[in-house]
Amino acid sequence: MTTLELDSSVPRKGRSAVTTEDLDVALTAQFAVAWAGEGGEEKRLAWWRSDLISEFGGEDLFRRLLPSTWEWAVLQGAREAARRKDAELRGKDHNPDRILSLYSLGFELDERIDERLQDLKRAGQPPKEALPALGELMAQHPWKPERFLDWVTSHGEVETTVTPTGRAIAGEPPQALGDMIPKLVAGLAPLAESYPLPHFRRAPRK
Repeated sequence: MTTLELDSSVPRKGRSAVTTEDLDVALTAQFAVAWAGEGGEEKRLAWWRSDLISEFGGEDLFRRLLPSTWEWAVLQGAREAARRKDAELRGKDHNPDRILSLYSLGFELDERIDERLQDLKRAGQPPKEALPALGELMAQHPWKPERFLDWVTSHGEVETTVTPTGRAIAGEPPQALGDMIPKLVAGLAPLAESYPLPHFRRAPRK
């Protein structure tokens, strides 16, 4: 098991470690929400304007363009659409850099997650095998929002407050990535017509 220090801004004695398993959980959540949030021909929650993870949308195109990595490519495209929506909503806050969300976990963690994604792609496995929990969730045909909601609520419950930016989760953000991701996912419940941006607000640095 590989472990990495989480945040160089945290005093060394109090640093948390992040494992490859934690990074895989984060990637699974990011991809799962990106997939569920797509609209297009195969309409799901329509939180962002993309139609990449569908047979006659992005899959048809990327199968021809990238025959060996198209499954990763469509997921990455949907994830980028989700990240842009996430950034747009965070931008409504007076201090967006203090917001921690599923697609903005801090520079170092975001970088580690991207590096893990590249490692998984180089390993040659399709995403649904590399990230089994993702494969299980996306195996549903046809799309059923209640099944996605079941996945969301399986991460527990959190107390949230609705703000102009999104759903602020009560309490301090967990230091450990493995503790933070389930809370950010849980904050998606109840499902909404537009992306609710579950988030933590971190305290300003002293």
